[in-house]
Amino acid sequence: MNSRERLLTVLQGGIPDCVPVAPDFSNMIPARLTGKPFWDLYLYNDPPIWTAYADCAKRFDIDSLMDGYFPLTFPEELPPDHAEWEPFIVHKDEKMRVVQHSRKRLNGREWRPLVDVYYVADPPTWGVPPEKVRLPAEPEKYQPLEGVKPVDRGPEGLKKLKERMGDQGLVGVFVGKSAVLHDEDSILGYFMNPDNNEPWARRLVEAVEARFERIMAMDVKPDFICVGGSGTLVFQTVPIFRQLAFPAVKRGIELATEAGFFTHLHSCGPEKNLIKIMAEETNLTVIDPLEQAPMGDCDLAEIKKLYGDKIVLKGNLHTTRTMLQGTVDDVIAASKQAIDAAAENGRFILSTGDQCGRDTPDENLHAMIETARTYGKY
Repeated sequence: MNSRERLLTVLQGGIPDCVPVAPDFSNMIPARLTGKPFWDLYLYNDPPIWTAYADCAKRFDIDSLMDGYFPLTFPEELPPDHAEWEPFIVHKDEKMRVVQHSRKRLNGREWRPLVDVYYVADPPTWGVPPEKVRLPAEPEKYQPLEGVKPVDRGPEGLKKLKERMGDQGLVGVFVGKSAVLHDEDSILGYFMNPDNNEPWARRLVEAVEARFERIMAMDVKPDFICVGGSGTLVFQTVPIFRQLAFPAVKRGIELATEAGFFTHLHSCGPEKNLIKIMAEETNLTVIDPLEQAPMGDCDLAEIKKLYGDKIVLKGNLHTTRTMLQGTVDDVIAASKQAIDAAAENGRFILSTGDQCGRDTPDENLHAMIETARTYGKY
């Protein structure tokens, strides 16, 4: 089997030739392997990070379940004043580039209150108060952002990415989000304005329905639909998730399932309660990364026993203790342990916890992949 065939078999509930393997390269390892400053990828699209990810998947020969790295964007989803705001470099040195957006006004310029920080060897931080990087609210000097390579974030861009990925795996796009509370403003809004929460939840459902309709209108479709990600139960309790985000997540799964698409949910951090909800109350296809303590609360063998016949599990080698700091032997042992815990009867993809660090040794990644191909044979 090639990687695409192997993944499709598992997602359909079948038994592949071996356990699929897809360590969470995240964006750091693909960026590192280009040998370029990280701001080249994230700011200047040289190359765009999703292209680097596809190339990284091929380099390591993984079974790539590419979950939402392509930022599919439709014109009608952009703010009405989107074109008015121009990006400017307001600070640069050997470690970072800082971008702030501004638009013209009769009396000068209006500056957005937050900046985006692009680092030489780390992923960017978006939406940062300028004072946190020792800059004034309005820049004293600035220059136009030049040299950004044009990229297509629309349907044609997705088509090109799928062609680039080929048989190396599957490409998914987001239809909604599971982590609605994710920063101080959203948390305060939830508790300070409770009358707005039910309308908020309804708008999220409507947004999922509208976006799904746009996706279905495309000539080239994604391989699967992503219904959420990034720390669902970090800033949300289970009751808050059920009230605010779950209706939209569930609706996204319903729409995708009716249309014959697999669905995927990535949620770093505590996830055990979320897995229970997804397995018992939805038709979600696959969930990851099932992180171990202390980053998460998942015991892979226990999760497999409880829900392995209902949902595809993807995880869960420790990204720091094992992948970053461990030896090749440590990685092989952990990979075998995970395969023993969850591979029986299929519905399992060997992966890591959330985001392998930038400096994860290549030999550890190769060891994990080779173990799946050999020890993981059915």
